[in-house]
This record gives sequence, C-alpha cells and structure tokens, in this order.
Amino acid sequence: MISNNIFTFLKTLKGHNNREWFKENISNFRTVECEVKLFYSHIYDQLSQLDSIDNFKVFRIYRDVRFSKNKTPYKTHFSGSFQRTKPELRGGYYLHLAPNNESYIATGFWNPNKEDLMRIRKEFETDAEDLRAILAEPRFKAVWGPLKGDELRSAPRGFDKEDPNIDLIRKKQFIFSKKYMDKEVLSDRFSLEVIKDFKAIRPYFDYMSSVLTTNLNGESIL
Repeated sequence: MISNNIFTFLKTLKGHNNREWFKENISNFRTVECEVKLFYSHIYDQLSQLDSIDNFKVFRIYRDVRFSKNKTPYKTHFSGSFQRTKPELRGGYYLHLAPNNESYIATGFWNPNKEDLMRIRKEFETDAEDLRAILAEPRFKAVWGPLKGDELRSAPRGFDKEDPNIDLIRKKQFIFSKKYMDKEVLSDRFSLEVIKDFKAIRPYFDYMSSVLTTNLNGESIL
C-alpha cells in the first residue's frame, strides 16, 4: 500500500523545489522512490494477470525544463505507465500519485500517430455504434465517465462536418481518467481499486485494438 511518507515528501518538495534542498534530502527521496517502485511493480504483477502487459515504467522525478517557463527542477508527483503488448493489443494504463487529492489513473490513446488517427476516424465515419454502446454502458460510465481528449473545432480535412459521428471524428485524443481522494490512495484497498477500475476499460481496449489491427473490411493487417 501507499504510505503517507510519499505524500509528505512531495508536499515538502513543493515548498523547497531546488537542487540544494533535494541534495540534502536525497536519502529520504531514495527511500520514498523505492516504496513507489515497489507499488508500481505490484500493480504490474496484478495487471498482468488480467491483461498482456509488455512492460511498465516509473518516470523520473527530474523535470525537463528546456522548453518550459516553469524552471523548477523536480516534479511534485510520481507517475508511471503500463504498456499492452503490441501489435495485437493497443492502449496503455497510467497511474499518477500526488497529494491534495490530485492522484488519478488514465487510459486510452494520448497521441496516436497520423496513420492510427486516420484509421480511427475512418472507422467512426463508417460506423460508431459499437463504441457508443461501450461508452453508454452503465458500469463503464460509473468508473470512467465520458471520453476525453483534445479535438478540432471543426471537421478534419476530408470529412463531412455534418457527419452524425463528427463529435468523435474531430477528436485528436481518445482518453479516460479517474481521480482518487488522498484517503482512497492511502487505503489498504487502493491497489485493488486501481486494478478493478483498469479492468473496466477492457471493452474499450478490445474495440480499439480490433479497429487498429484491421482494415475497413475487417481484414487483419498484422
């Protein structure tokens, strides 16, 4: 389970986000980092029993400040991702840990390449009934809510702005997220809740994997 030591460290780091303080507290960071990595490893083990996971990664706490106005050197959260086995399976899982009720999980397709994006849009242009049925399923909605992500203001080039599925076609991202309160993260049931919620996304992943591994005639492209 996640201990409050992790949130305490992150809260303190937010008020002392400089290299001098971090260097003085590096041993505390290493202890907390080890705890975080063990938790992500546990999630990976549990998730692998439900899905084919290629790998997982816990992201570094060091920020890339080269192109950012925010020059603070360290992130004030921990995060990591779990990638499904390609090319048969598509999509991935993301877990973000931060104090002050800012923890969340996310899934889906954050930045599909242009080929995948076109294939998804052409599928929606042909028929989006199956996806809409998944999004409307009560248990799915209770966990994940609506489909999120950046979108164009109008129809992408080559698509009819009057298409009945234009709300889906103009999307550039296809993601879902769910937030957790601090008390939920610190509960001894948190890992069970994360796995349960990740499991609920499978109908969506199965649908999108089918789309991205076939052509518009339903023939495999693998």
